[in-house]
Amino acid sequence: MSRNVVGAEIERLIQLLARLPGLGPRSARRAALHLVKHREKLMQPLSHSLADVLEKVSECSVCGNVDVVNPCTLCADPRRDRSLICVVEEVGDLWALERAGAVQGMYHVLGGTLSAIEGVRPEDLRIASLIDRVRTGEVREVMIAVNATVDGQITAHYIMDQLDSTGAAVTRLAHGVPVGGELDYLDEGTLAAAVRARRSL
Repeated sequence: MSRNVVGAEIERLIQLLARLPGLGPRSARRAALHLVKHREKLMQPLSHSLADVLEKVSECSVCGNVDVVNPCTLCADPRRDRSLICVVEEVGDLWALERAGAVQGMYHVLGGTLSAIEGVRPEDLRIASLIDRVRTGEVREVMIAVNATVDGQITAHYIMDQLDSTGAAVTRLAHGVPVGGELDYLDEGTLAAAVRARRSL
């Protein structure tokens, strides 16, 4: 019979860390032990940072990004192209595109994808607010940048149908061979998508 060798406070910390994406019970135990071992250097600053985030960070009422101001810094930036909205699943996807400097327009975070298995319906996502933004007439292009999963594709098609009457052009990210990728290491679905998306040189 296994015995609990840590106190209730540390066990609670482990359980909370294990809820984070990418951390299972073992990784959570290692992270908790590291935090406890370096509590002056790590745990105190981390607790202050978590308190600051809890108090100051909120969801942007326009695009769904997270920031300390509302509307967020991106939505308030007058240099961005307001005729283009890039639609992403989660805030992490927005951050990835911003790191790449790939989008100069605006964003819209859906908050997930449609999923019959998980019971995620259109009203559970920020689709209606996207349609409202496009209907203002300022938006000329909606770029759908969702993941190339089954649920992502279903979501993309649903959004395309909803935007059909708005007059805005709807585009999607190209799927295929990544920069620096070798054909022999790619899966069949990626190769097939690359062939379908081929273009003249």
